[in-house]
Amino acid sequence: MSRIIAVVNQKGGVGKTTTAVNLSAALAETGRRVLLVDMDPQGNATMASGVDKREAHPSGCEVLLGEADAQAAIRPTAGKYDLLPSNTDLIAAELQLMDLPERERRLKLALEPVARGYQYVIIDCPPSLSLLTLNALAAADSVLVPMQCEYFALEGIAALTDTMEAVRRRLNPTLEIEGIVRTMYDVRTGLTSAVSAELQRHFGDKLYRTVIPRNVRLAEAPSHGQSIVEYDRGSRGGVAYLGLAGEIIGRERQHTHRPEAH
Repeated sequence: MSRIIAVVNQKGGVGKTTTAVNLSAALAETGRRVLLVDMDPQGNATMASGVDKREAHPSGCEVLLGEADAQAAIRPTAGKYDLLPSNTDLIAAELQLMDLPERERRLKLALEPVARGYQYVIIDCPPSLSLLTLNALAAADSVLVPMQCEYFALEGIAALTDTMEAVRRRLNPTLEIEGIVRTMYDVRTGLTSAVSAELQRHFGDKLYRTVIPRNVRLAEAPSHGQSIVEYDRGSRGGVAYLGLAGEIIGRERQHTHRPEAH
């Protein structure tokens, strides 16, 4: 059975795409079947996976518009996961979606025939609450939120909660928070510790123990079209994402084997 996880943060520059790509690679490294879906018109996850977004046809655009099946657009990557690529055509697709039926559920319907072939489907979302993001939230079982430990991250908590509630009411009543992962973590700053403590207070066990550090090798990997697992798995960033994958798998095992209450 597949689990569909949308990687979401309405704030940009928090390591969202970095997390989507490297978590996909780390999960695949454990032998899981993984599909990464790039729903960001910038196509950064596509390029970081070693696929040229300019030559990605068909892509998520054609899939959302019903012009191609998802299976026809999916391609393998050197990172051992499969990719549904994107490019700037998604901007035009979003405009055309406005006039189509089930416009917020197009991705959900497109993924249904292929998702069963994967244990994890990871969706990289745009850094905004757009129709593309709503499609991802409608298709997902849960949301993973990369969050930088800075002052403005705390302001985003309320917006995130409101967005989740709205999506549950209108589109996806079973949507839940998969977890919060602290990114670009710098232990040398007092603010990092203060924000981290606030996140712990607010989210409790939804906050992953694994933290993703600021790491040069993480920043370098996309320019080589590689995940950190391929580029330098022994780096602090590589070890962190492998640890995050292990934590996600461990939590799912606990959830699956949790005895039902009587």
